Amino acid sequence: MTKHRIYTMSFASVYPHYVAKAERKGRTKPEVDEIIRWLTGYSQKQLEQHLKKETDFETFLAGAPRPHPSRLLIKGVVCGVRVENVEEPTMREIRYLDKLVDELAKGKAMEKILRAPPPAS
Repeated sequence: MTKHRIYTMSFASVYPHYVAKAERKGRTKPEVDEIIRWLTGYSQKQLEQHLKKETDFETFLAGAPRPHPSRLLIKGVVCGVRVENVEEPTMREIRYLDKLVDELAKGKAMEKILRAPPPAS
C-alpha cells in the first residue's frame, strides 16, 4: 500500500493554510499554535524547529512527545470523512488537527476545542 501524499508533505507547507483559515475568521496564529501544542505535546520552540526544518507530516506526528489523551474525544466530519472512523493512525491524527482548526475557524471557544473538562461545581 502506498502512503498518502500528505504524509510526505512538509508540515511547514500546510501550516500557513491552517493559520490563514483561522485568521480569515478572526482567530489568531497563537491560537492555531496552541491547538497544535495541545494535540501533540510539542513546546512552542519544538513546533517552530519543525516548521524551520520542514519536517514531513508523518515524522512530525510520529514524533509528538505527548499526544493529548483527550484527542480521542474529537468527533465529527472533516473533508467529508468522519474523524472517529479513520483507522490509519497517522491519517487519524491529521484529521484530528484538521477538525480542531475547523472548530477554531467556526468560532468555537478554545476550552471546547481543547476538550477541557467542565469546571467543578
